[in-house]
Amino acid sequence: MFTGIITGVGRIAAVHDLGRSLDHGKRLEISTPAHYLDDVGLGDSIALNGACMTVIAFDVARNVFSIDISAESLHKTAELNKIGTTLNLEKALRPNDRLGGHIVSGHVDGIGSVSQFVQIGESWLLQVLAPPTLAKYLAYKGSITVNGVSLTVNQVQDQEDGCLVSINLIPHTVDNTALGSLRAGSPVNLEIDTVARYVERMLCLKDPQ
Repeated sequence: MFTGIITGVGRIAAVHDLGRSLDHGKRLEISTPAHYLDDVGLGDSIALNGACMTVIAFDVARNVFSIDISAESLHKTAELNKIGTTLNLEKALRPNDRLGGHIVSGHVDGIGSVSQFVQIGESWLLQVLAPPTLAKYLAYKGSITVNGVSLTVNQVQDQEDGCLVSINLIPHTVDNTALGSLRAGSPVNLEIDTVARYVERMLCLKDPQ
């Protein structure tokens, strides 16, 4: 479990094939800020742009850790197989940690596309086109996770090709996450609010007669 509060910004330093077919995944080496791995152990969970992954090896001296990502996960996420990709990193939530963002599972629900990312005053307007299948889970002042970052929805606009979500980013968020590298057309990992899943389930499931 995560909160959507980013604890570091990393980068994909190397990508290794785990096999020769499209059914095989990749092994990624992730570079991190200095001392980021000081409290990390084998088997720990770290979210990469919102996708929960398991640490299979790490080198504290080099500030690098490795994860294996399946072909299925590569298919369901954006740009987690490209060397040089900048990543939002978050270590798994501990029982005594503050829940500074919202409850995040680290399971990507869909891939969105940045429609606009422009500075307005001191802040930034981020507009993301979410897939039509996620539209019913997105609401004004609700929560959404974009590349692992917990954000508040300021506006939703339903369109034929999806749901356009508008989000305001303060300078701190742009400066301390990888969101600042987004451009129009950038693919992004999206996770809906966990509460919305349960509401949708309760509304759709009929009581037994």
